[in-house]
Amino acid sequence: MWIWQHHHRLPASNDRTRRYALRGESVKPSALRTPKRERQAMRFFVHGAGTENCVEHARNLGKGVLAGMLGGLIGTIVMSEFQNAWSKASNALTSERKENGGGDEKQEHEKQQETEDATMKAAGKLAEMIGRRLSHEQKKKLGAVVHYSFGTLQGGVYGAVAELSEGHGFIAGLTFGAALFVAADEVVVPALGLSPKPMESSISSHLYGLAAHLVYGVTTEVVRRGLRDAPSMRARG
Repeated sequence: MWIWQHHHRLPASNDRTRRYALRGESVKPSALRTPKRERQAMRFFVHGAGTENCVEHARNLGKGVLAGMLGGLIGTIVMSEFQNAWSKASNALTSERKENGGGDEKQEHEKQQETEDATMKAAGKLAEMIGRRLSHEQKKKLGAVVHYSFGTLQGGVYGAVAELSEGHGFIAGLTFGAALFVAADEVVVPALGLSPKPMESSISSHLYGLAAHLVYGVTTEVVRRGLRDAPSMRARG
């Protein structure tokens, strides 16, 4: 009776311990050890599950990057259309001012239209690195390639970050667009001499750039999220 009460305190989940206790026998330490085959099976299961999780994690990250790149490409297209619409509205406003005697502002606007933007300057610098000089039209064409390539790559980076983090949605898209505007337009691009320094630009120029990047960020997130929620993207394998 004392033996049963003593061994009754052992974990009830251990079947071998329970059998020893019912027979009134003392429990040998060796009997409590997990058999070698069971230990090997447990190690294989844990290792296999960990490897499978790593592979699945890498696969999901790759899908996130791909969805982000597609989102970035479409976001760049929408951003360009927004910029064109902004320019048309600005032209219409300038024409109205000209009719009211604001010819100087019209002249200033035409001067700005003739200058090279950051992507055109970047295209020119890339061409100079390989010993070529581009005309204005060539810079304009290659500048578009730089513009869309940069937007696509940044979308891929955003897709990877979104896959690894919890935050996503409309606010995440706005944050991404605003952060990209500050990092690229306000810091890196002026530092490389591809645009005037931030203090030399007008407030309207900053608002224009910020609005365009917000449109880009939101569009990139909407497309990325739609692709990641698609059955073909969510399917395993």
